[in-house]
Amino acid sequence: MKTILTHSPIAIAIFWISVYLGLTLVPLLVLLLYPPMSIEARGFWVEFSVALGFVGLAMMALQFALTARINRVEASYGIDIILQFHRYISIVAVLFILVHPAILFINQPETVALLNFPEAPWRARFAVMGTLALVALIITSIWRTRLKIPYEAWRTLHGLLAVLALGLGLAHAIGVGYYLSLFWKTVLWGAIALAALWLLVYVRLVKPWMMLKKPYLVEAVESQRGDSWTLALRPHGHNGFTFQPGQFAWITLDVSPFHMREHPFSMSSSGSQSDRIEFTIKALGDFTREIKHVPPGTRAYLDGPYGVFTSDRYPDTAGFVFIAGGIGITPFMSILTTHAERGDDRPHLLIYAGDRWNDLIFREELEALRDKLDLQIVFVLRHPHEGWTGESGYVDKALLERYIPHYRGSRQYFICASPRMMDAVEAGLHHLQVPPTHIHMEHFNLV
Repeated sequence: MKTILTHSPIAIAIFWISVYLGLTLVPLLVLLLYPPMSIEARGFWVEFSVALGFVGLAMMALQFALTARINRVEASYGIDIILQFHRYISIVAVLFILVHPAILFINQPETVALLNFPEAPWRARFAVMGTLALVALIITSIWRTRLKIPYEAWRTLHGLLAVLALGLGLAHAIGVGYYLSLFWKTVLWGAIALAALWLLVYVRLVKPWMMLKKPYLVEAVESQRGDSWTLALRPHGHNGFTFQPGQFAWITLDVSPFHMREHPFSMSSSGSQSDRIEFTIKALGDFTREIKHVPPGTRAYLDGPYGVFTSDRYPDTAGFVFIAGGIGITPFMSILTTHAERGDDRPHLLIYAGDRWNDLIFREELEALRDKLDLQIVFVLRHPHEGWTGESGYVDKALLERYIPHYRGSRQYFICASPRMMDAVEAGLHHLQVPPTHIHMEHFNLV
């Protein structure tokens, strides 16, 4: 979700960025205290390569924090921005770690002998095995779909490879011993590794244990247009949770929350109704195609709510422009329903695009909301039927210009659609001089 935050959240976001940079660089600076010999004795390039190795190791440890779904951090950026940062910064960390030995091999060619695995010392073997684990982690993540690795199996493998890479990397650094020769420095880096391991234990064991105490039961599975289904859940033995409309949760269905089989979906029901939470899901993959077969009474577990793609973050705006494509209507249905219950009198414009008229979900519900809200709906069909008099084609600059307010900065603009449509809409809004700080986007797929 591409969201630019208001002043208070910006300060919080800057704070977390500072924390990240500090946790990445401070351990390296600590290692420079009381060095056993002068930097000149080993040479600049050797010291530079070692610095890259330690920075890469610290960045690897912080990856565990980025994927732990820490609410205070997530609320500053949105979980999909954090996960995208996690993906890109992982590649940077791997590059740092790969450049570290490459510089050594160029500067000191005799060190290439350390790649002779059977005869190399254990510290070098740890480095080789850790690097291979890192490379395997990156390959299986970037090309998971092409390699046809099931999502649940990949998550297990991903966690194991991450632990191996971090543990072996730290073992290599301790084995070399040059900068970690002092006991308290070894303790510091050991604490960093243990903190990363604890975060993994929290995500994989502690949080599922907490979810196990608050199960949900499937109340109904209702058919929608466009091969979509609404999954309705009721809390079982607890009060459930309320959420900000537009947010999402991770669903674990018909298995224990200790399994890796969880999937993120936006809520489509009112954010203020905790006794029934609904998710409208389009049959696009193996898991989603089975939703229609889920019987009532099936046990489910929810991890949430998450996300900053919500109108509640902008209480002072004059109104909203919602732009949806296909199943992207889901978070807007939640927002509009919640606004109707609250008696929100601000103007709402919904531009809703789909392939055909019969593919548009919630048509009747949206029409009914016109009587409860100041709501203008513009349906856009890519393949209109005979006699269609509404908008057709694509949501482009020309279509947007016909409907969005003349004073562009008076509204907040929310977009949820396929990546291609979101790119086109974002470009159109920029050309129409909509302030970038007023544009917010939600992606379908987080994993």
